[in-house]
Amino acid sequence: METYRLAILDLYDGTANQGMRCISEILAGFSDRISSEVFDVRGKAEVPSLDFDIYISSGGPGSPHEGDGNWDSKYFDWIDQVWQWNKAGEGSKKHVFFICHSFQMACKHFGVCEINRRKSKSFGTFPVHMTSKGLSEPLFDGLPDPFYVADFREWQAVQPNAGRIAELGAEILALEKERPHVEFERAIMAMRFSPECFGTQFHPEADPGGMLKHFEDPERRKQIVDEHSELKYLQMIEHLNDGDKIGLTHDIILPLFLARAIRLLQEAEVDMLV
Repeated sequence: METYRLAILDLYDGTANQGMRCISEILAGFSDRISSEVFDVRGKAEVPSLDFDIYISSGGPGSPHEGDGNWDSKYFDWIDQVWQWNKAGEGSKKHVFFICHSFQMACKHFGVCEINRRKSKSFGTFPVHMTSKGLSEPLFDGLPDPFYVADFREWQAVQPNAGRIAELGAEILALEKERPHVEFERAIMAMRFSPECFGTQFHPEADPGGMLKHFEDPERRKQIVDEHSELKYLQMIEHLNDGDKIGLTHDIILPLFLARAIRLLQEAEVDMLV
């Protein structure tokens, strides 16, 4: 069986996180078809070459507008190289998944919307709503509308640029929960930039078991309650214990992305032999 190469772009800059563990555990389910390598983008200014077939770019702390002029330039150059490779149409396409911080940076780089700071930090588990395009999105197959996500962010993707989105052939697939009691614009929560490049503002890799263990730590619980309220904490724990919420999102989106990428890579290989 053909094995495909996958690059994980780590944007956590050495910050303790659950995301990298979750990504690795999902990849373990594809170990017979995928080999992976990690690149420390922000800590060591590492970016992968075009020798990989699939890429997952992680979440991370801080502002998507800030870099040191080195790692961020290399990161944006990597995006451009992948985009141009796919546009040229020579050989198999490269498949990319952008998560949270990476999603914001991709949105900024492609110019599809504005990225600004939220009035208050989003922290916990929330419903997101599919757009009309999202209802037919292959990576959402099996999810209800709305579906629940793990969402931790200070920044947001808003004010979509319809002209630029049309130029790229991109599609907005999901928006944050409806908030009729406030006047703020609903942020973009998922976008397909191209047939091969997909991104989510939320963390589709988040697993309920790992999150429960993480947030049930007494010190972490106290911090969450102090910063966000007891009610917010209890709602998050309830959602993590409900298999039809975060667990379903975890089991569907990234695994479908990987399965779809493998299938398309296999089909491209067959086409080249014909």
